[in-house]
Amino acid sequence: MAAASSDSIPSVNKAWVYSEYGKAADVLKLDPNVPVPEIKEDQVLIKVVAAALNPVDYKRMSGYFKATDSPLPTVPGYDVAGVVVKVGSQVTKFKVGDEVYGDLNEKALENPTRFGSLAEYTAAEERVLALKPQNLNFVEAASLPLAIETAYEGLERTEFSAGKSILVLGGAGGVGTHVIQLAKHVFGASKVAATASTRKLELLRSLGADLAVDYTKEKYEELPEKFDVVYDTVGESDRAVKAVKEGGKVVTIVPGPVAAGAFIFILTSTGTILEKLKPYLESGKVKPVLDPTSPYPFKKTVEAFAYLETSRATGKVVVHPIP
Repeated sequence: MAAASSDSIPSVNKAWVYSEYGKAADVLKLDPNVPVPEIKEDQVLIKVVAAALNPVDYKRMSGYFKATDSPLPTVPGYDVAGVVVKVGSQVTKFKVGDEVYGDLNEKALENPTRFGSLAEYTAAEERVLALKPQNLNFVEAASLPLAIETAYEGLERTEFSAGKSILVLGGAGGVGTHVIQLAKHVFGASKVAATASTRKLELLRSLGADLAVDYTKEKYEELPEKFDVVYDTVGESDRAVKAVKEGGKVVTIVPGPVAAGAFIFILTSTGTILEKLKPYLESGKVKPVLDPTSPYPFKKTVEAFAYLETSRATGKVVVHPIP
């Protein structure tokens, strides 16, 4: 097993941990003595530089899918950006010193790792990682994987392609900001419409939306035009199906009741999507979108979760530096 000066890798590290389900403010604790994970043959050990928070983190923490969760205690955090400090014997794509990023959990809701990214060190399978684009810093890179991969996979599943129109519900959120950009700049949409509150409409336009809909003032299902695809990031599939063209597709990413005529999917995390999108990220055609409050220092992780839970974040909430 090749390793960086293994002597410099400690046996324990600082990490945020919860040992029971509940709200971050009640159950999430900073523990200075969490064992650094041992890596398997297909994994690398990462010195974490930045970690992004996602709604799935607090849903998991609240016990939303405990039937398929890994056993507690848990270090939360799906998204990571950092530096490889050790590689397993079967790893071929990465070497010690590489700057990488990715979503640690191949299957978001099925036995996600107990050692997430809100720690000084984390382990990840080679297949969920990609080399960090040169032009992005670690905070920007950490903000991307789960959200941009979800945006991309959803568009693929609707068979979105050049010349089609799309309506994005929740265009200013972590996933929505990327659906707009990918639909416009990667897939070649003929028209992109997106919903947000009044103060976020300009952001939607800057990302590539042709039509920015203020959901506080108008009902998108009453727009005179219908769309080839409606991408629902907010959990309104019952309204979304009224905004789609006959024969069009409605995709949602929010667990819960799904209206007839819509479908839901859960992301399969893979570094392949990040590799595919690298040219668009490096050229600046597709950009990370960070909430103005980001980054939160490691010690303010609980506050970062509290903010994310308000559903008011624009783009992504990221924790940095770590620790």
